[in-house]
Amino acid sequence: MQNFIYSGSSSRIVFGASSLQHLVREVEALGAQRALVLCTPRQREGAQRIAELLGNRCAGIFDGAVMHVPIEVARQAREHAQALNADCAIAVGGGSTIGLGKAIALESSLPILAIPTTYAGSEMTPIYGITEAGLKKTGRDARVLPKTVIYDPELSLDLPAQISATSGINAIAHAAEGLYAHDGNPITSLMAQEGIRALAQALPQLMDAPHELEARSAALYGAWLCGSVLGSVSMGLHHKLCHTLGGSYGLPHAETHTIVLPHALHYNAQAAPVAMQRIGDALGASGAAQGVYDLALSLKVPMSLKEIGMPEAELDRCSEIATQNAYANPRPIEKAAIRALLEYAYHGRRPGM
Repeated sequence: MQNFIYSGSSSRIVFGASSLQHLVREVEALGAQRALVLCTPRQREGAQRIAELLGNRCAGIFDGAVMHVPIEVARQAREHAQALNADCAIAVGGGSTIGLGKAIALESSLPILAIPTTYAGSEMTPIYGITEAGLKKTGRDARVLPKTVIYDPELSLDLPAQISATSGINAIAHAAEGLYAHDGNPITSLMAQEGIRALAQALPQLMDAPHELEARSAALYGAWLCGSVLGSVSMGLHHKLCHTLGGSYGLPHAETHTIVLPHALHYNAQAAPVAMQRIGDALGASGAAQGVYDLALSLKVPMSLKEIGMPEAELDRCSEIATQNAYANPRPIEKAAIRALLEYAYHGRRPGM
């Protein structure tokens, strides 16, 4: 048995269909009186429902959350919270909104209550990311971890099938890298393998029956496990590449993870054979990289960086950025090999072919 250190999440988890009915109870448990509801412009209607549930405990709604948390938006949201004398922020939505909540918490004492409606997993991590001058900078700080998370699968019933698919593979990426993390442990490995299994089974079902509550519950359960892994151990090459692509070129977060993951796994395959076996087993596939690729292909999601707007002329610069700073990864970071990986991802080729 390996020696290890495991630090569990300190978040309170409320999971299950119709669990949103407990919102006021959970806000009261935080000792909050004036909650600011955060959302993207497109999720204003859902945020309004949250505001109505809160009644006089709602201080207002800020609907300016966008991808990759530009520092200007983070500052605007913090100032808005201060102006309203908010003592709590409720982040409703996916990674963009929860990321904005974290940016507020980073420089204030506001507790965050997260209500995820996608499978991004950000709600279970002390990791934050803020984009400034075209570069996304990430860090870890216990202050940004949501104090409470309400997982209500009913809130994801209207999540479009394609967004469900890419968000789910984004979650799988957290668990996959957790299985070969240098600071991993048996507990997170169990969570990772189970999270991948749950999502790999649920996502194809959601393509056929998007409003199937049991499949939505299974997907959200898998996303919770995968997010917990992300919050407990270090990530490697895959996440570094995706942060570079997303922050520097404005590419959509979940789609970028979906496209890059099979190629990052192929890059690390020989250096982490046990992890790759566990990923393959969880997917019900003979190999990790090919299994993820085939899952994405079956879900009919974008398979190439070209499809989502990556300029081919920027692949060299992207490989430069991704190799500038040292970070833990099973296989040493080699610039030429990273450039080849990006070439495969740009064209959406099957890994190893």
